[in-house]
Amino acid sequence: MRVTVIAFVIGIVLMVVGLAVSIALHELGHLVPAKKFGVRVGQYMIGFGPTLWSKRIGETQYGFKAIPLGGYISMAGMYPPSPKEREAAAAGHRTGRAGGGFFATMVQDARTANDETLVGGEDDHVFYRLPVWKRVVIMLGGPVMNLLFAIVLFAILLSGIGVQTATTTVDSVSECVIPADAGRTECTASDPVAPAAAAGLLPGDVIVEVDGQQIASFAEASAIIRSSPREPLTIVIERDGEQQSITLTPAAIDQPVTDAAGQPVLDANGDVQTQEVGFAGIRQEVEYLRQPIWAGPAAAFENVGAVAGIIWQLPIKVYETAVTLVTRGERDPNGPLSIVGAGILSGEVAAAEAPILNRVAGFLGLLASLNIALFVFNLIPLLPLDGGHIVVALWDGIKRTWAKIFHRPPPKPVDATKLVPVTFVVVIALIVMGAVLILADIFNPVSLF
Repeated sequence: MRVTVIAFVIGIVLMVVGLAVSIALHELGHLVPAKKFGVRVGQYMIGFGPTLWSKRIGETQYGFKAIPLGGYISMAGMYPPSPKEREAAAAGHRTGRAGGGFFATMVQDARTANDETLVGGEDDHVFYRLPVWKRVVIMLGGPVMNLLFAIVLFAILLSGIGVQTATTTVDSVSECVIPADAGRTECTASDPVAPAAAAGLLPGDVIVEVDGQQIASFAEASAIIRSSPREPLTIVIERDGEQQSITLTPAAIDQPVTDAAGQPVLDANGDVQTQEVGFAGIRQEVEYLRQPIWAGPAAAFENVGAVAGIIWQLPIKVYETAVTLVTRGERDPNGPLSIVGAGILSGEVAAAEAPILNRVAGFLGLLASLNIALFVFNLIPLLPLDGGHIVVALWDGIKRTWAKIFHRPPPKPVDATKLVPVTFVVVIALIVMGAVLILADIFNPVSLF
């Protein structure tokens, strides 16, 4: 028990470290092109809250903060300056407060904070003065780093470790047939001998043929056995380099009927439908088969589509999660999770009774999926997310192109501080949805097992 708890905690710690690395790479994706294009970057921080450690290198202060749930870089001139407000401030006045209301005050504060980044006045080392394509590259850099990290993780998982595949080699043979409702795992004297044991199958035997059919995978052998309860089957096996035939008669057991989603099918009375299937008592040997190098990128982009399908209906999914939290209903295993939920799953993987390689593969898969989620989520075209800044830059480019085509004076840069009220609403919505998911992950978590 103690070992399991320690393993669970280690899994959570690993996920926290993995998240910190993912955030660091995300912000690095913004930092590198920003510095390459000459933008002054004041801070590169991993986390939020109180600063735990920091060091200034050149013009940039690098550091870690106490809450590893995000990160940021502060670039000079994210928005155009506000001359009127700066002149008013110099004269001892503040505009946007008197009669302006709550949102007007927020806009003013955003402009003031932005103006403070324009150290030494306006120059070319600010974000808003960059060409549109450079601004897009900077804002895309973060999400793209998460995508690249996910591709690397999937490549390690699929091409380095491989995919678990059931072979035609027998790993173990059950001694007896235990009724499904017996509530035990140990054999008793009253339990019938398992068909595979009665037929003389041994661990290490390789199944070559079942009922006259050549077998290429264990699934093929299992399908024939399941469809043949009480019917004698001739099985050709290879043992010690020689082939021999044995006769196996599968036992008949009742098994619930499931639908395409794996859920039990109910009859008109609401009872679970069952069907009679054949049972032999064989467990197959499993090995890892390495996939081609392109399998990692393919898996990453496949996950992008799956996550995008969840993200675009995120409010609905979160509402459904809230309902299951209140009703204690079963959560959708493919629904959204918070970082708390990802940590719990990571802990379950680490504490599972499975070989170390299986647990490593499970953790890599979780971390890769988390980075895919960060990639897709940050591309949502709403401020304060990266996608919102990309939309602002593109709109600025469209306005300038339009003016150039019709020989009009260059327009003023798009002032995104005017979108602060919308940003505020988005932030509140994200906080609420995040809180719902965290509560659900604590009190009604999704479990792998």
